[in-house]
Amino acid sequence: MASLKLFPNISVAVSPSKSLHRRFEKGRVSACLNVDVQAVDSLKVEKLSTSNEVMEAEKRVLVGTYARIPVVLSSGQGCKLYDPEGREYLDCSSGIAVNALGHGDPDWVRAVTEQANVLTHVSNIYYSVPQVELAKRLVACSFADRVFFSNSGTEANEAAIKFARKFQRLLHPDDKQLATEFVAFTNCFHGRTMGALALTSKVQYRSPFEPVMPGVTFLEYGNIQAAKELIQSGKIAAVFVEPLQGEGGIYSATKEFLLSLRTACDDAGSLLVFDEVQCGLGRTGYLWAHEAYGVFPDIMTLAKPLAGGLPIGAVLVTERVASAINFGEHGSTFAGGPLVCNAAITVLDKIANPSFLASVAKKGKYFKELLVQKLGGNAHVREIRGLGLIIGIDLDVSASPLVDACWNAGLLILTAGKGNVVRLVPPLIISELELERAAEIIHQCFRVLDNSN
Repeated sequence: MASLKLFPNISVAVSPSKSLHRRFEKGRVSACLNVDVQAVDSLKVEKLSTSNEVMEAEKRVLVGTYARIPVVLSSGQGCKLYDPEGREYLDCSSGIAVNALGHGDPDWVRAVTEQANVLTHVSNIYYSVPQVELAKRLVACSFADRVFFSNSGTEANEAAIKFARKFQRLLHPDDKQLATEFVAFTNCFHGRTMGALALTSKVQYRSPFEPVMPGVTFLEYGNIQAAKELIQSGKIAAVFVEPLQGEGGIYSATKEFLLSLRTACDDAGSLLVFDEVQCGLGRTGYLWAHEAYGVFPDIMTLAKPLAGGLPIGAVLVTERVASAINFGEHGSTFAGGPLVCNAAITVLDKIANPSFLASVAKKGKYFKELLVQKLGGNAHVREIRGLGLIIGIDLDVSASPLVDACWNAGLLILTAGKGNVVRLVPPLIISELELERAAEIIHQCFRVLDNSN
């Protein structure tokens, strides 16, 4: 009997050829190989206990898609994170604007643990209470009439692409040449799956995977005339725009720009899609970023903070858009599961409270004032911009040395734009004292930029 090693701890015994049984059925031959699998008692894997052990193991077992900061995070509480050695970090990254309620919020933990003890997943073949309850809340506090749930921001934008195409088919059932193209803007980011990637302006994200979805035109963010002319061509199914660009460099739209897009889309029969995956749900001090401008979309995509760290996405639509979608035309196995939706209900209920939103606006204003006071006179600072607790420090050099110096000093921050913008997106619960500490660490670390090229 031969032995075949399929996995490191599993041996498979294969019987010799005489055990190969054949039977003949109407000209077909079927064969059966007798295989004895000798299972091990358990998979022996050494437990990782130090930061170095984790980082070394990561190199061996994970696909190298992330240029990670050499920090291992093992626990968190509030706005503080800790590595395995117990070192403390002040979190001004929030898992890329996800942990709006910080780490270990007791109400969020309770919602997750209680739901996990009752029901975690059933698929969308069946109804579940938390999904409907969350959708009711999202409809009640937004422009939307209906909701479709997904598992991430990029999936939400994929759904929006499909909904826009299908809407045009419903709007013009007899047209042989439907409006199937899309408008997006410079510095935009809409995701990494193939449709959302086609809507993302950074060439380095798209080029390794081309050809991506055709029919996308990128216009200058804020260029009213160019957008108006292209939308009027009659070829545009939808316009995708972030009211405030996060990944692109913390650039805010103007009311005039968004209003012009709204008017042009209405005149041409195109849909207006607001991507609020990063800027939505309280981040700007408004529940939805577009509320600051008084302009409303046909579709809004959400994700990052909605379930407080669990994977969720949502597409909010008007009844007019929803009426174009029929059974079976889109779907997801995991989306809108009881566990994530129960967590999201807790997050939404907290953030939607007017006093909570007012505190975000107040702290954001205070943080920006601190940064201007400490950094405004520095030669490397071009501009400090943003709204609420999404703030960018635009530099004339790469921000990477500053990011590295800050994590060495116990502060976690991000970059944006072309790598020259410091992106600050702390948990929305951060205190003014913690903001003061963050501003001081950034100020103290700024000297590293003097050695940058």
